[in-house]
Amino acid sequence: MTISAEPIGRITGIGGVFFNSKAPTALMAWCRDVLGIKVEAWGGFALRYDAPEHPPVLTLNVFQEGSNYMEPSKREFMLNFAVDDLDAFVDRLKVKGVAILKRDDTDASGKFA
Repeated sequence: MTISAEPIGRITGIGGVFFNSKAPTALMAWCRDVLGIKVEAWGGFALRYDAPEHPPVLTLNVFQEGSNYMEPSKREFMLNFAVDDLDAFVDRLKVKGVAILKRDDTDASGKFA
């Protein structure tokens, strides 16, 4: 870990992720019902960084247009959610009818589905 004396007026983290949807209410209901994320009264959700076993950082990276990194998805963005037990979470998704398109337990950064 590198610690440096940086001047004030710097970015310290991600304050939110925002995007458009043709059906935002349905999407948030899906996040609640399938992913199990509590939707707040204001319509979105807040994920705490101080949750037990939460990764110490949020990763932000940009890929060249046309990259196959997010395949099989063809979308322009990807959200990675940290979970406490990937096997249990994948089982929960399957019960809700979600097809797991890709699973990788060999990445040095962790397990992904």
